[in-house]
Amino acid sequence: MPNFQDIFKNDVVRGTALGVSAALVAFAAIPLIITATRPLARVALKTGLLALEKGREAISEAGENLEDLVAEVKAEMVADREAFNASVAEAVEENLEEME
Repeated sequence: MPNFQDIFKNDVVRGTALGVSAALVAFAAIPLIITATRPLARVALKTGLLALEKGREAISEAGENLEDLVAEVKAEMVADREAFNASVAEAVEENLEEME
Protein backbone atom coordinates (compact mmCIF):
# COMPACT_ATOMS: atom_id res chain seq x y z
CA MET A 1 0.00 0.00 0.00
CA PRO A 2 1.40 3.43 -1.01
CA ASN A 3 2.45 5.83 1.66
CA PHE A 4 0.69 9.24 1.86
CA GLN A 5 3.94 11.08 1.14
CA ASP A 6 4.58 8.86 -1.87
CA ILE A 7 1.30 10.01 -3.44
CA PHE A 8 2.48 13.64 -3.56
CA LYS A 9 5.80 12.71 -5.13
CA ASN A 10 3.91 12.14 -8.37
CA ASP A 11 3.94 15.40 -10.40
CA VAL A 12 0.44 14.89 -11.81
CA VAL A 13 -1.10 14.45 -8.38
CA ARG A 14 0.88 17.37 -6.98
CA GLY A 15 -0.16 19.64 -9.89
CA THR A 16 -3.79 18.61 -9.53
CA ALA A 17 -3.74 19.25 -5.79
CA LEU A 18 -2.17 22.68 -6.30
CA GLY A 19 -4.70 23.55 -9.01
CA VAL A 20 -7.67 22.53 -6.88
CA SER A 21 -6.27 24.43 -3.90
CA ALA A 22 -5.71 27.57 -5.96
CA ALA A 23 -9.23 27.34 -7.36
CA LEU A 24 -10.72 27.03 -3.86
CA VAL A 25 -8.70 29.97 -2.56
CA ALA A 26 -9.66 32.10 -5.57
CA PHE A 27 -13.32 31.12 -5.21
CA ALA A 28 -13.25 32.21 -1.58
CA ALA A 29 -11.22 35.38 -2.23
CA ILE A 30 -13.22 36.80 -5.15
CA PRO A 31 -16.13 38.12 -3.02
CA LEU A 32 -13.64 39.66 -0.59
CA ILE A 33 -11.73 41.32 -3.43
CA ILE A 34 -14.94 42.68 -4.95
CA THR A 35 -16.10 44.01 -1.58
CA ALA A 36 -12.73 45.63 -0.89
CA THR A 37 -12.34 47.25 -4.31
CA ARG A 38 -15.90 48.53 -4.73
CA PRO A 39 -15.27 51.90 -2.98
CA LEU A 40 -12.13 52.40 -5.04
CA ALA A 41 -14.06 51.64 -8.23
CA ARG A 42 -16.77 54.12 -7.22
CA VAL A 43 -14.20 56.86 -6.61
CA ALA A 44 -12.49 56.14 -9.93
CA LEU A 45 -15.82 56.22 -11.77
CA LYS A 46 -16.87 59.44 -10.04
CA THR A 47 -13.54 61.08 -10.91
CA GLY A 48 -13.86 59.96 -14.52
CA LEU A 49 -17.37 61.36 -14.82
CA LEU A 50 -16.30 64.69 -13.32
CA ALA A 51 -13.37 64.87 -15.74
CA LEU A 52 -15.72 64.10 -18.64
CA GLU A 53 -18.08 66.88 -17.55
CA LYS A 54 -15.21 69.38 -17.26
CA GLY A 55 -13.94 68.32 -20.68
CA ARG A 56 -17.35 68.87 -22.23
CA GLU A 57 -17.54 72.33 -20.66
CA ALA A 58 -14.08 73.21 -21.99
CA ILE A 59 -14.95 72.01 -25.49
CA SER A 60 -18.22 73.94 -25.41
CA GLU A 61 -16.42 77.11 -24.35
CA ALA A 62 -13.80 76.64 -27.04
CA GLY A 63 -16.59 76.19 -29.61
CA GLU A 64 -18.24 79.42 -28.48
CA ASN A 65 -14.91 81.26 -28.75
CA LEU A 66 -14.41 79.88 -32.24
CA GLU A 67 -17.91 80.97 -33.27
CA ASP A 68 -17.19 84.48 -31.94
CA LEU A 69 -13.92 84.59 -33.87
CA VAL A 70 -15.63 83.47 -37.09
CA ALA A 71 -18.31 86.13 -36.63
CA GLU A 72 -15.63 88.83 -36.12
CA VAL A 73 -13.76 87.74 -39.25
CA LYS A 74 -16.97 87.73 -41.30
CA ALA A 75 -17.79 91.25 -40.06
CA GLU A 76 -14.31 92.41 -41.03
CA MET A 77 -14.69 90.84 -44.47
CA VAL A 78 -18.03 92.61 -44.99
CA ALA A 79 -16.49 95.92 -43.89
CA ASP A 80 -13.51 95.40 -46.19
CA ARG A 81 -15.81 94.53 -49.09
CA GLU A 82 -17.95 97.63 -48.46
CA ALA A 83 -14.84 99.81 -48.29
CA PHE A 84 -13.55 98.30 -51.54
CA ASN A 85 -16.92 98.79 -53.25
CA ALA A 86 -17.02 102.39 -52.05
CA SER A 87 -13.51 103.08 -53.37
CA VAL A 88 -14.38 101.47 -56.72
CA ALA A 89 -17.58 103.53 -56.94
CA GLU A 90 -15.62 106.69 -56.13
CA ALA A 91 -13.01 105.85 -58.76
CA VAL A 92 -15.72 105.20 -61.34
CA GLU A 93 -17.40 108.53 -60.54
CA GLU A 94 -14.07 110.37 -60.85
CA ASN A 95 -13.41 108.72 -64.20
CA LEU A 96 -16.89 109.59 -65.40
CA GLU A 97 -16.39 113.22 -64.33
CA GLU A 98 -13.08 113.37 -66.16
CA MET A 99 -14.67 111.95 -69.27
CA GLU A 100 -17.32 114.67 -69.34
